[in-house]
Amino acid sequence: MIKSLIFFVRFFLFWLLFFAIDRFAFLFIFHQKLRGIPFAEKLSTFYHALRLDLSMMAYLAVFPLLLFIFWYFTKRDSVDFIWVSIYNKVLIIIFSILSVVNFNIYREWGSKLNAKALSFAIDTPNEALASSASSPIFLSLFTLAILIAIGLYLNFLIVKKKITFVKSPIWLKIAISILLFGFNFLLIRGGVDVAPNSQSMAYFSKHQLLNHASLNTEWNLMSSILASRKTNHNPYLYFENTIADQEVAKLYKVQKDTTISILNTKRPNVVIFILESFTADLTKTLGNEDGITPKFDSLINDGLLFSKIYSAGNRTDKGLIGTLTGFPTLGTGSIVKWPEKMQKIPAISQKLLQNGYQTSFFYGGESEFDNYKAFILSHGYQKLVDKNSFDKKDMNSKWGAYDALVFNKQLEWLNQTQQPFFSTILSLTNHEPFELPVRSKFGTANNTEKFKSTAYYTDSCINAYLNAAKKQDWYKNTLFIFVADHGHILPKNNSEVFEPQRYHIPLLFYGDVIKDEFKGKKLNHTGSQQDIASTLLAQLNIPANDFLWSKNLLNPYVQHFAFFSWDNGLGFVNDQHSVTFDNVGKSILYNSNPTDKQQTNNNLKLGQSYLQSVYQQFIKL
Repeated sequence: MIKSLIFFVRFFLFWLLFFAIDRFAFLFIFHQKLRGIPFAEKLSTFYHALRLDLSMMAYLAVFPLLLFIFWYFTKRDSVDFIWVSIYNKVLIIIFSILSVVNFNIYREWGSKLNAKALSFAIDTPNEALASSASSPIFLSLFTLAILIAIGLYLNFLIVKKKITFVKSPIWLKIAISILLFGFNFLLIRGGVDVAPNSQSMAYFSKHQLLNHASLNTEWNLMSSILASRKTNHNPYLYFENTIADQEVAKLYKVQKDTTISILNTKRPNVVIFILESFTADLTKTLGNEDGITPKFDSLINDGLLFSKIYSAGNRTDKGLIGTLTGFPTLGTGSIVKWPEKMQKIPAISQKLLQNGYQTSFFYGGESEFDNYKAFILSHGYQKLVDKNSFDKKDMNSKWGAYDALVFNKQLEWLNQTQQPFFSTILSLTNHEPFELPVRSKFGTANNTEKFKSTAYYTDSCINAYLNAAKKQDWYKNTLFIFVADHGHILPKNNSEVFEPQRYHIPLLFYGDVIKDEFKGKKLNHTGSQQDIASTLLAQLNIPANDFLWSKNLLNPYVQHFAFFSWDNGLGFVNDQHSVTFDNVGKSILYNSNPTDKQQTNNNLKLGQSYLQSVYQQFIKL
């Protein structure tokens, strides 16, 4: 049996080598852009590529594996597998062509070969040919010939053409078959970790070219084609696009572009805490819950609280994007699933990096999860600390390092970082399964007690963090922003996913940089976590015109509203009324004032127009 399995070892080895050669060619073609980057970092491209290379290799092995298992259960002693060599030759030619096309697309667009490029070539071949006219023909043909020649030679050298079977009992054949299928599935998925394979698995550098080199071309194309089914058309067409756009334009129209200045400096350090599931219902101030978040509630007395803020969605990926880019959710999807689109939207980190800030991102979990890493490394974060920076003993059973360790790690970094700096912390302890490294404050008998205990722990970590930060010179010049990634059904257990209260989250600006007259104040106008970007940048006197979906909460002339969406529903809230709508059942699920039909119809139209317009922009990205 061992001899039979050597066939697959050789098959896997061949494709790993081919992908590595393809990657080397990519790096060589763009070598001028790599000047100044350490050789070790360039070499790391091949290491960080392995996970998606192995996944693509496993996809290619599915067909040979199925036939292998079929013949394995027959009585034949050997099987001629010369067809696998032919199968490889066809793929070598196809993949070599894709690689050359990828080089040229990357030269023109700065992105890898994807479904959009294929659609462009198929739907408008004349325009595609015209666009490719400037491509270096000789270099392209030479690279194509080299890739095909090396691929065919390696295929001849490595891949076996015959398999010999050893007689085995039926139970052993079944067991081996299950193991082979299981192993191949794990390679496709990327192991047994929480996060399955995504483009983020290949991202490791602040240099986008290295990240794109590490990203397997064929895997990325396949992923892009599968994802493109959601990007080819707008599933949320309620009105003519012009009508929807006009409704949204009215929402963001302001009489005067101004801001209330709440800071005593225009160049503070900025630290954003995005707190896992830190719903407004946890707090005494907003949720009338005693003893769960005592430190956060005390901070409100010395900070500026935005009391009617709603999360963009019901998952961390949506809250992360909403907070840091001001980009809304997309109903069933989030823009993080499409890195080639995601990298085109602006982020706070990019703006501050351009204005001389040192940028960093700290997270105790897998940064590859839901493509966080692809977002972080493509949006101006110079430093990324994630699960890999912590010991296994310091993690819970599922997600990663506990909040206290992550907060301390960030403090250590800030103490040696040049000012001004911008740093983001994404907490995770207040997430299922609600595990703690300390005794639970409220017990562990049920999820409500566990949730309250993990929230209390995060609150205590905030307290310890600020006490330690106060001893540092940079503290007096630092603005701290606390916001939840999304709401939660707990601890009250009385709000469904379609109810606005489920999305109600705290937003607090805190620090010595806040003017005394604003400390302890509460702004009771409706807003969204999407509005953090424009609000913060206005305080720093940095233009935020490209944050199209974010409004300045401290501009007295803006309209007060929030939009949110979940799997296939939407919600719209303003100071007077709130309504939610089911896109599948085509029905209103929640209405704060059913008797006011005019207000209901107006807000429903605004919510539908909002989702339609944002999805339309998403398609065009």
